[in-house]
Amino acid sequence: MRTVTTTMHTTITDIITMVITITVTMIIIMITPRMTTNPTTGIATIPTITTATSMLMSTNEPVSAGDLAEREAAALYRLMTWLSPAFPVGGFSYSSGIEWAVEAGDITDLATLADWLDAMLGDGSGFCDATFLVQAYRAAEAGEDAALSEVAELAAAFVPSRERQLETTSQGRAFIDISRAAWHAEGLDAVVAACRTPLVYPVAVGVVAALHGVPLAPTLHAFLHALVSNWISAASRLVPLGQTDSQRVLVKLEAAVAATANRALNATLDDLGSATFRADLASLRHETQYTRLFRS
Repeated sequence: MRTVTTTMHTTITDIITMVITITVTMIIIMITPRMTTNPTTGIATIPTITTATSMLMSTNEPVSAGDLAEREAAALYRLMTWLSPAFPVGGFSYSSGIEWAVEAGDITDLATLADWLDAMLGDGSGFCDATFLVQAYRAAEAGEDAALSEVAELAAAFVPSRERQLETTSQGRAFIDISRAAWHAEGLDAVVAACRTPLVYPVAVGVVAALHGVPLAPTLHAFLHALVSNWISAASRLVPLGQTDSQRVLVKLEAAVAATANRALNATLDDLGSATFRADLASLRHETQYTRLFRS
């Protein structure tokens, strides 16, 4: 009897051990990103993220690297790369009309720069670009080619000047090309081909982020942060501003970036509009400015 009991105990223990081993193995397989090879470039890449959540960058509470899920970490890595000044879309060569505003005396110091950028962000091109990014992301995520094409056409039509058109379309094209070459996403070429117009920068960012499964809210916040940072970088060379004052401007705009992102997330195409006529005029007049450091 003791032998039978011992045998049964051993068998049950073995079964439990086997079940635990299989379960752990399946969990590891599910959460571990699989490397694939881009058939065009031969570069090994992580596949499109499909389970990233909006938890990423949605709170001010510190999150250790160990607490981030694998796919959320991949999403964060991609956002930091795509919207870094080192990502070669040529943003450093454009000022969005700020160069003319400095020459005209509209921007002379930290305070006037902060006021100018706050208006551009909340009532001008910043809000419009944010809304176009949101709408493009949602259309691409849902596979609605007709809706995406409409967003792309409207976004291109909203640009107020020839130089701003050059700025946003050239950056959009560069973003798509580099993303295609280095960060392969299934279906990107088909989505781009479905649009009847070249993708402007915010639309391009929205499309690529959606196809990679990067969450919308952090994508939008990162885009607006990069946009404002590029404006400040241009102004720092034109006013000029020191590095510390440039950071002070960025701090002043933190709440405006969050507010603009929140508005854009809840906006529709019918909510689009701009009231920054002076900034639009600056982008028009920059074209005939005698001495220029920037292309817009």
